[in-house]
Formats: sequence, C-alpha cells, structure tokens
Amino acid sequence: MTPPDPSLLGPLIAQLRLARGWSQQRLADALCAAAGTPTLTRHEVSRWERAVRVPGERWRRHLAAVLDAPAGLLGDAPARSRLPGPATARSRSVLLALAHRWAADPSVPLLLNPATIDHLAGPPPDGWAADPASDDHPNRPPPGSEPAGPPGTIGLAQLRRLDDLSGGVDLAPAGAYRLRRVARALRRAGPTGRRRLLPALAETAQLAGWLDGDAGHLASGLDAHRLGLRAAAATGDRAFAGHVLGSASHLLAAADDADGALLLARAGYAGVGRAASPGLRALLLHRVALAAALAGRTPAGRQALDAALRTAETVEPATEPAWLYWLDGDELAAMTGRTLVALGRPGPAVPLLHTVGSGRGPRSAAVYGGWLARGLVQLGEVDQAAAVAGAALRDAVRAGSARAATALVEMDRRLAAHRVEPAVRRWRRLLADARPYLPRAPMSRRPATTRRPCGGAGPLRTG
Repeated sequence: MTPPDPSLLGPLIAQLRLARGWSQQRLADALCAAAGTPTLTRHEVSRWERAVRVPGERWRRHLAAVLDAPAGLLGDAPARSRLPGPATARSRSVLLALAHRWAADPSVPLLLNPATIDHLAGPPPDGWAADPASDDHPNRPPPGSEPAGPPGTIGLAQLRRLDDLSGGVDLAPAGAYRLRRVARALRRAGPTGRRRLLPALAETAQLAGWLDGDAGHLASGLDAHRLGLRAAAATGDRAFAGHVLGSASHLLAAADDADGALLLARAGYAGVGRAASPGLRALLLHRVALAAALAGRTPAGRQALDAALRTAETVEPATEPAWLYWLDGDELAAMTGRTLVALGRPGPAVPLLHTVGSGRGPRSAAVYGGWLARGLVQLGEVDQAAAVAGAALRDAVRAGSARAATALVEMDRRLAAHRVEPAVRRWRRLLADARPYLPRAPMSRRPATTRRPCGGAGPLRTG
C-alpha cells in the first residue's frame, strides 16, 4: 500500500482529535490501550500531526477506531487522491474532518473563527466614503439583511441565476465580492444582527465556493464550503449544511477524488436526517451514487441510485427550498443518466442524458454532453460520440467553466483508441483549435476570500 500524503493526514488527525476535545497525550493513551502497548507517546502524535512522520497502516487502523472515523478516512484513500498541491490536500482534509464531526452530532453548533471573518472582511474598498453595512451610512440596510452593495452590484439571488448561464471563471470574482460584503456586515453587526446574518453567510459561502471550484480553484472552493458548513450549523439549519457537503462532494468528484466525494456525500445525507425535503434527499443520494460509482463501488452506487429514484418520485419542485429552484425532473433524469454511465450501464443512460439541452445553459450542456459522449463510446457509437463531444466542447468555451472543460479534454483519452476514424480526427482538430480558448484556472491563484490567517481554524446550482 502506498503511504498517504502526510500533508493530508496530519491536519486530519489533529482536527479529529480536537473535535473530541482530546489532548495529544490523551490520544496517545487511547492508542496505547487499543494496541495493547505502552510505547506510543504524545511526541509521536505530534510528529504525525506536524507531518514529520506518517503513521503506519497498523496505527492508522487504531486511529480510525479510537477517533471513531469512518472507514477509509484515515486509510489509503488519501494515497489514491490525485489532487494537486498541499493547499488542496489541507483544505480537503480539514473539510472531511469537520464534515465527520457535524454528521456525528448535527445538533452541536460549529464555532466560527473570528479571525477568519476578519480576514474575509478585509479593509473597506478603495474610494468608498462609507460602507453601506456600517452604522454611519445613510442607506444602511435593516439589521440582519443581506448587505446591499454599490449601484450595479450583483445580488445573491441574481448570482444564483447567472450561474445557470455562465461558469465560475466569469462569476467567481462576483461570488468572492458577495462573501466579503457579508463578512464585513457580520463583523460590524451586534449579537442579534449576527444571528440574522448567519444564513446569508452560509448561502453566500456555499455559492462562492461552488463558483471557485467551477473556475478550477479547488482549495479556495473547499475552504469556502467549510465556512458555509460552519455558518449553517451555527444556525441549526441541518438541511442547508447537508447541501453544502453535497456541493463540495460534487467538486471533489469532478476533481477525480471519488473517495473524498463519497465521504462528504454520505456525511451530508446522514446529517440532514428528517430535516431534508424530498428534493434534497434525492440530490444527496445522487451525490452518493455518483461518487460510489466513480470510486468503483458498484453495489453501493446502484443501491444509492435506486434510493434516489424512489425519493425523486415524491419531489414537488414548488415546495422545495429556494436554493433548489433548479432541481426539476429533467435535471434528476440527467443525474441518473450520468451515474448510469459511471456504473457502466450506457444503454438506459443515453436517452436520459439527451433530456439536457442548451436551453438549460451552456455549462449544463457541456457537462452532461461530456457524459453523453462517454456513454456513446461505451456503446461503440464512436462517430456520434465525437460529434456530441465537439458540441459540448463549444459549450464549454461559451460557459467559462474550467470544470466542464477539464472533463472534455479528458474525453480525448477515451477516443484515442479510435483515432483513425474520420469523426475522431475531426474531434481532435477541433480540440486543438479550441485549447487556447478553453477556460482554465491559473495554477497559483488562491483568492483572498478564503485564505486562512496564521493560526486560523479553519451552487447553489450544482448540476
């Protein structure tokens, strides 16, 4: 077994330990009792958490047992992850630990770190004589309402709708701006105002994180989702907290981290309990099914998909939360088709994926078009697959979604075995011509909205 990356395991062990309120000495004592040996000291625990050393397979099993971690969280799943860079690994591990803590007891509110809020808020924008969220501004909004920006500012509801039409490359800066606005208002509000602003912080952080992830900035996207989870848990909104984890799960699945995606989706579904509407339950079951299928856990994927289909029969879109406005019959059908392709069942999948057209926006057309092309390749319909992939590629350019573009570039590998076919040659020429125009994230970017200060703790359209 390949040893896990210490940059991922270290913070994860520390977060799980702190979630139980244990010192390093107490964890060492518990591990010694579990292993039946007195040789482990708190200094070794410290070395693990600081990533100086990596616990062996035996100690990872004992860690999972004494910290009550789900199977795979401290096992070899991190070794199979292909996420780029230590920043993403840290963001992933801390979010996984927090999700586990919340799912274990969703009634316990998760604390928000004031340093994180202060860092998000930052200084007032240049050129503003007064902030509309401050006490001395003549147009100060009512306490607890979503802070309004200058004329022409995109509001949260508008940003959600724009996410249907455009991708994160274009919209992530607007999401980051909204998050700074809410954080600034929260910092300046009194106790009552803070309580009223927490729901806005939860929704804004989730949307900003989704847009960052769609733009290709996965680390900052996961950090924003962690903030959204904390804010939702602080208000006791179990339904939205579960949705935050489902959204983050989908970003990890798109980043080829099926194991992490499965852990988050299962935590979200377990945590919502009876607080979830039928639509949210169906959505989270779809997240579990897709992640399980991508992780090669076919029986679990089929079981979750069957449960999602049964639950979807009871969904009434008009009664769902406003942040699930986009979840309708066509979307659920396309999700089913996508999972069936991942499960290797393209026959029933292809008709379902044909239900999503360009009328739902170029990103949806690009994402589901890519899955449709994969299904057609599995069926041996190579010419049709190449044509569908070409149309999806054009939609990816229009959408400005690095997530959709990455999946379509990967489609070239699936068609490589058929490179002598005329349709595939046309596809490869189109891909070569389109590469300069495909949205992709700068590798070094990490938006200020989610950078953590030293010592800090750590879409709504999600189709």
